Amino acid sequence: MEKTEKLAVLIDADNAQPSIIDALLAEIAKYGTASVKRIYGDWTLPQLKGWKEVLLTHSIQPIQQFGYTTGKNATDSAMIIDAMDLLYTGNFDGFCIVSSDSDFTKLAARIRESGLVVYGFGERKTPVPFVSACDKFIYTEVLRAEESEEETPIKKLSAAELKRDRKLIRLLRDAADAASDESGWAHLGAMGNIIAKQSPEFDPRNYGYRKLGELVKATGLFDIEEQITHRGAKAIYVRNRKRR
Repeated sequence: MEKTEKLAVLIDADNAQPSIIDALLAEIAKYGTASVKRIYGDWTLPQLKGWKEVLLTHSIQPIQQFGYTTGKNATDSAMIIDAMDLLYTGNFDGFCIVSSDSDFTKLAARIRESGLVVYGFGERKTPVPFVSACDKFIYTEVLRAEESEEETPIKKLSAAELKRDRKLIRLLRDAADAASDESGWAHLGAMGNIIAKQSPEFDPRNYGYRKLGELVKATGLFDIEEQITHRGAKAIYVRNRKRR
């Protein structure tokens, strides 16, 4: 039986929107089981009213944190202390940190130093250091779009638009080359693993595509070949056309 990862989910109520909650928890379920779900904020403030209405439904434990001093974020400190306490229990395989605040950069790095995986969730404005400190970072704009039940959550970029994104094309080509065999073909799964290590914020949905294979095909820069394994499963292979 495959082991299910136990995850601690910590939400910064000041830097996250309640409208994403269903899509957020569905996304987290792809990576493991949310064994702990806590959300931090000053619940005496009216701006957190939206969160109050969803906490009971999703069994998320609210942690009250008063702001001791103007301009200082006591919520962040409480969240960091709790995260370290949970880390030291040794009961978890990973953490989900939901915030767009760079104050959690060191926390993410410290958790990873202990050998646990860190999934970050925040808006596109999230500072690069925090994004880079996570194993994987998911932009909440994608989750918000999925929550609205649009058929295509994010505008699907055309081949021409994708090719103009030099960073994306370089990332895809480098990953395909690194994962390829002597004939130049690379298994799509291996390619995806390399991309995840190099770019935590990479997500095909950011470009309007639900899966990596769809995005790679849409660029028009790769040969795609599907094979059926001896177990009857479909395997997808990719080859960088520049190598032919």
